[in-house]
Amino acid sequence: MKKVVIAASAVLAMGITTASAADLGAKMYKKAQPIVAAYDPWDIAFGASVTNNYLFRGVSQSNNRPSVTAYFEPRYNVNKDLQLYIGTSASSISFTNRAALEIDGYFGIRPTFGAAAFDFGFWYYGYPGGQCIDSVVGGGGVCPVGSNVAFPALNVMKKDVSFYEGYAKLNYTFSDYFTMGVSDNYSPNFLNTGAWGNYAAVTAKAIAPTTWFGSSGVGMYASGEFGRQWFGTSDAFYGTAQFPNGIKYTDYNTWNIGVGFTYKVFTLDLRYSDTSLNRGDCNAFTSDFTASGTNNVTAINPGGAGSTWCGATGIVKLSA
Repeated sequence: MKKVVIAASAVLAMGITTASAADLGAKMYKKAQPIVAAYDPWDIAFGASVTNNYLFRGVSQSNNRPSVTAYFEPRYNVNKDLQLYIGTSASSISFTNRAALEIDGYFGIRPTFGAAAFDFGFWYYGYPGGQCIDSVVGGGGVCPVGSNVAFPALNVMKKDVSFYEGYAKLNYTFSDYFTMGVSDNYSPNFLNTGAWGNYAAVTAKAIAPTTWFGSSGVGMYASGEFGRQWFGTSDAFYGTAQFPNGIKYTDYNTWNIGVGFTYKVFTLDLRYSDTSLNRGDCNAFTSDFTASGTNNVTAINPGGAGSTWCGATGIVKLSA
């Protein structure tokens, strides 16, 4: 992460006095005041990253292929224990509705009480450029007539799957070498499916002592996360013959563990990630356009096509 802090310059005031007739025998000096930089509450964080697979809560957003991300976040420090922020980010994706870009906007507040750092805010996930995907060539099934895309797995997807979440996070620093965190995210309409979504997670991070790498400037950490995603029931757009009014997406667990190496502004993160979703329920949730097969039948995936977007995978990410 890069930080830019803009501070006003300070003025050095030096007092000069003259001796009176009675003090001619002594030299008088007035100590110069120290230079004090004016406090500026504004700073900016920005950065970019590239990864071999963009995962969101254990599920690929990039069709198990590389992705790039960049973000920009102005911040206002009310005082040393309270920060306001607003930001935006953009990531390359590969969705079934042919959306190829995720553009997010977010804002929030970060109060700190000693070792406890809180974060409360709202996050908007935008996916422009999509088109309605029907299981019927030419549309007329769930999309307007004239839609000309249908995939072998007969999955469907709305033109616009943008949505927002509210979130609350707590990170507690036990020492210079260990932190833990908990978080909760809630959306009333996850991915615009009509189903509510709630994600809760716990994280931990251990930082290696700087003496491990001498004076090289290299740092190292190990971290992990365990989370659970809950869902409500979709609207009729995603319904099946058995559930014409909508399907109840399968709740799932996700976890990841990995190590990272830092040098100056660069971080190389190596991570293993997985979820508890089987390929059939993964397909029903993601509408994966690469899903295949017929032996992954579940209550909400009667066609039997299976998706690999929710399975075990290794992640390599370089950020600056």
